[in-house]
Amino acid sequence: MSINSNYLGSKKMKTSIVWFRKSIRIHDNPVLEWASSSEDIDLIIPIYIMEDKWNLDEGSIQGRSRLNFLYESLLDLDRNLKENYGAKLLVFSGDPVEIIESIINSLDGKINWLFCDYCSEPRSRDEINKIEKNLTNLGIHSKVFQTVNTILDIEKITQSNNFINPKSSKDIDRIFKKNLNISPDGYLVDEAIPIPHNICTDSLVLETVIQDTQASQYYVPCEEIRQKSEQLILKSERNSPYFPGGEREALKRLKKKVSERPDFVNNFKKPKTFSTNEEGNPMEPTTTGLSPYISHGCLSVRLVWNECAKANFNSNHTKPPESLHGQLMFREMFYLLSRSVENWEDDINNSNCKPINWGEYDQSKIIAWESGMTGFPYIDAMMRQLDATGWMHHLGRHAVSCFLTRGQLWQNWKHGRDVFERKLVDSDWAINNGNWLWLAGVAPFSMPYYRVYNPCPDSKSSLNVEAIEANFVRFWVPELASYPSKYIFEPHLAPLEVQRLSKCIIGQDYPLPIIDRKVSRSENLSMFKENVESLKRM
Repeated sequence: MSINSNYLGSKKMKTSIVWFRKSIRIHDNPVLEWASSSEDIDLIIPIYIMEDKWNLDEGSIQGRSRLNFLYESLLDLDRNLKENYGAKLLVFSGDPVEIIESIINSLDGKINWLFCDYCSEPRSRDEINKIEKNLTNLGIHSKVFQTVNTILDIEKITQSNNFINPKSSKDIDRIFKKNLNISPDGYLVDEAIPIPHNICTDSLVLETVIQDTQASQYYVPCEEIRQKSEQLILKSERNSPYFPGGEREALKRLKKKVSERPDFVNNFKKPKTFSTNEEGNPMEPTTTGLSPYISHGCLSVRLVWNECAKANFNSNHTKPPESLHGQLMFREMFYLLSRSVENWEDDINNSNCKPINWGEYDQSKIIAWESGMTGFPYIDAMMRQLDATGWMHHLGRHAVSCFLTRGQLWQNWKHGRDVFERKLVDSDWAINNGNWLWLAGVAPFSMPYYRVYNPCPDSKSSLNVEAIEANFVRFWVPELASYPSKYIFEPHLAPLEVQRLSKCIIGQDYPLPIIDRKVSRSENLSMFKENVESLKRM
């Protein structure tokens, strides 16, 4: 379809595609800032490409919580673009290479620029490389902004001649020290960029794109996304998602959990927070709960860093790696590793993964683990929370990951990684793979393999479990709601009379443990040790 010549008037307008990839926001967005300030740009076409995410709400690739979070985030971005710039977000689904080409063709080659944010995933890097090559052949400029979703320039650092893969908090601290200035209160990170005010779009240009015969086959109207979101919510166990998606919600949570709680920020120690959520509220994390918004790019990591820095200013505060700044630094570490380590997502030909001979895939064990029916209430509560909300405390993730791999079930970590990738609202390719490598005990930065979490914890456990009332387990495993706290983490040990009084017979109303945890732990430790010793002999 040819462009309507009237929309440009007598002046040849310079038009840019602004591609929101992992930056679903208008605050602290260097891509938008550049488009608003550059003399090379008169108007923009804001787009988002869902690739393989569309129409998968009934399938197994995307969990409902994660998919709905994305939908709500896109709707929020569309609303922000309309309210601030009179713009409209064009959402497409399909191959990015084909979609970008179709947009260019729809405007008869009137596109001058493509702007987008950097993504470290191999597939995403391959896509943008191919797109940039095609654009160069057409005489169209492109610019990929590096530090939109990270503090460090991942590409620049990892491609430097003296880069060494970080393996510890000391290593990432060394990298920060080399690349950032420092003050008495910590590292200095650039301030977030204000929301730009002079973004220009043209409704006729946008309509020309979405009505084009080729481009229209990829186009997904926001109203259709809204309907999909509403359907997902109706099908969920709860009337509304625990983590509503979008930039507005992200900024509200940042204010509520960080900006207005300087004491919480200054006293934060990652190992000390309860894995079983806030007292009296088994839905509310004892951490910030900002990770879903950071991973989707609804919230700027620089803004989070600097809000924490404000709390730290002239105050006594915890230091990395325990502090909130320390957690953000670990995030950067995994991004660096995901770019520098080949086959980061695999257990073969991955220099950061010990080749452990895991057991054969056991579908019954995997299903019991994923569905929260292992017979271990703490593990089951965590997995049911994940299924219902798309989130889990980091210590819960430690416990269920260890349980699946080296602790009890001896299953390959990639099986669990895939479940997390599908269900976690804060799933991030770099971080999800890094965490599973770590917790399976196969990475250079892993804890010793013989440190195995007890899946039946008490109040003294390093998992930081509230065990006196045990409301977290009672909430997520309602079959056990009436059990005495004495037995609630190992209900199969309760006398039959107690089981009857509690209206839950183990083996009938709730499963028996699928494995003897003490026997499996001993066997798995021996197998892991044998694998490690054999590697030393190679």
